[in-house]
Amino acid sequence: WYSLVKKCWYLSCFDVNEFSFSPQGSYPVWDDFISKASKLQSQLRTTVVAVAAFLDAFQKVADLATNSRGGTRDIGSALTRMCMRHRSIEAKLRQFSMVFLDCLINPLQEQTEEWKRVANTLDKDHAKEYKKARQEIKKRSSDTLKLQKKAKKDGLFHACDI
Repeated sequence: WYSLVKKCWYLSCFDVNEFSFSPQGSYPVWDDFISKASKLQSQLRTTVVAVAAFLDAFQKVADLATNSRGGTRDIGSALTRMCMRHRSIEAKLRQFSMVFLDCLINPLQEQTEEWKRVANTLDKDHAKEYKKARQEIKKRSSDTLKLQKKAKKDGLFHACDI
């Protein structure tokens, strides 16, 4: 479980803003990752609740053995110690679940939303610039045709056909 705590610490140091690539076109991958991570976090929460309920029942058994007479007191004490050790595992699992949510899933969701907003803004700006450039090309093409017709009418093309 030491490695679990270590991984929790690594997750808390994880900064999704350090990604230096363009996520354009990779939204489905990130959305799938976030979806699967959310499901895992949900299952971890459910597991923590089940472990807590199990340890509560286990503690009742340990208390029953501890409060009895004879050699079962020693067994009850051992069961209580074991239960306490497992409570610390439960706490670490709960901590991991929360760190997983707070330091990975939520920041990634916020970042992907930001990426989508930026991509939509860039798409809109590109569409406006494209439309403007297209109209400029049409205008210049029209002006060129008008000048050609005028030049043809004035007979300037015949002098340049040499």
